[in-house]
Amino acid sequence: MGDRPVSILSRLNVLVLTSLLSLTVHAADVNNIRLWLAPDHTRLVFDLTGPMEHKVFTLNNPDRIVLDVEKASLSFDPAKLNLAEGPVQRIRSGQNGSTLRLVLDLRHSVRAKSFDLKPNDQYGHRLVLDLIEPDARPEAKKTVKTVEPVAGRDVVVVIDAGHGGEDPGAIGPGKVREKDVVLAIAKELKRLLDQTPGYRGELTRNGDYYISLRGRTGMARKKNADLFVSIHADAFKDPRANGASVWVLSPRGASSEMGRWLASKENSADLIGGVGGVSLEDKDDVLAGVLLDMSMTASREDSRVVAAEIHDNIKQFARMHKSYVEQAGFVVLKSPDIPSILVETGFISNPDEARKLRSSSYQKKMANAVYQGIVEHFTRKPPAMTLIAQNGASQSRTYRVERGDTLSVIALRNGISLSDLRKANQLKNDNIKVGQVLRIPAS
Repeated sequence: MGDRPVSILSRLNVLVLTSLLSLTVHAADVNNIRLWLAPDHTRLVFDLTGPMEHKVFTLNNPDRIVLDVEKASLSFDPAKLNLAEGPVQRIRSGQNGSTLRLVLDLRHSVRAKSFDLKPNDQYGHRLVLDLIEPDARPEAKKTVKTVEPVAGRDVVVVIDAGHGGEDPGAIGPGKVREKDVVLAIAKELKRLLDQTPGYRGELTRNGDYYISLRGRTGMARKKNADLFVSIHADAFKDPRANGASVWVLSPRGASSEMGRWLASKENSADLIGGVGGVSLEDKDDVLAGVLLDMSMTASREDSRVVAAEIHDNIKQFARMHKSYVEQAGFVVLKSPDIPSILVETGFISNPDEARKLRSSSYQKKMANAVYQGIVEHFTRKPPAMTLIAQNGASQSRTYRVERGDTLSVIALRNGISLSDLRKANQLKNDNIKVGQVLRIPAS
């Protein structure tokens, strides 16, 4: 009888110890899996109830990817995922002690990349697994961009719908999501451009998936863009904040990007100057710096001009956050040789503007304002060898000199020789002034 209390206490200790061990073995759950399909990769996002360690490795014959998550268990059925498209054919799971093993049976070989994400306003802890298609490997990206034929070519406008996939962007009243609004506007802008002779719109994304910021600008370079337009919707903690805005790259952002390009071996092998551009690879540091500075100066000036035109168009029907084009160091604006602008279509956190932005008619009105600004700009200043430039080449035109222009650049853009341009304007040298009106002879 005297030993009985000790026996009960021992049992309690065992129960407590077993419970603690159980908590230690399974520190967190994988309680959801989400999948996003993009043209060059597939992203799987594992929602976790807490932080955890993991490792990923691949197996061949047949192709598989194995994901081991330490001290975890699975409370989601992978069979609920729609795997009809993409590289993943099936997801199997198993428990090896405290380790959760997920095996992805593949339709073909892919490269796996994984990383953790900390909690934010929308989600808790997450584990991201990117499955990258073979033709999107780093070695494939190092090739010099393809230069398309330039005879009578289209003006190429790359339209970037911000956010996407796991990143919804800002979320407004009624759960209207920035990523959905801006994609709708981007698609409408592409439609308007594609139906206009001499123009072609290209989307950085045409569905609900994520693309990195550098990936977006890289796509513009790959497609030899004449203009890059990134479309977003603003948000602020105070719902009274409102107004659309148009942004270009700030001087500080341009300076930092120049340093990045000159220091990067990968960039130095690329082209600057758009179609028919030059490589910095074989240039000494001084010459490379001069060429890059000239390219960035010209593209920034063009950016400011087209941004101002779009700003003026939007203010005809919407309140503007500022009365002028704003400047910032956004990554998507940092292509050295591609005029780039960012349009904030309004504050999605503002109930009135959120209501407008989710409206199809307002989205079309916003897309049309951007479209009209683009056409106004390129009609006045068509890139060389484009259909637009050729259509206007049969008769002489005039051009007003803008900041950053040089006589040689103006001649190149208009498809005429420097000597013909000097002769048409009775110039003894190449000195020109901002605001000076030049006669552009027929080419």
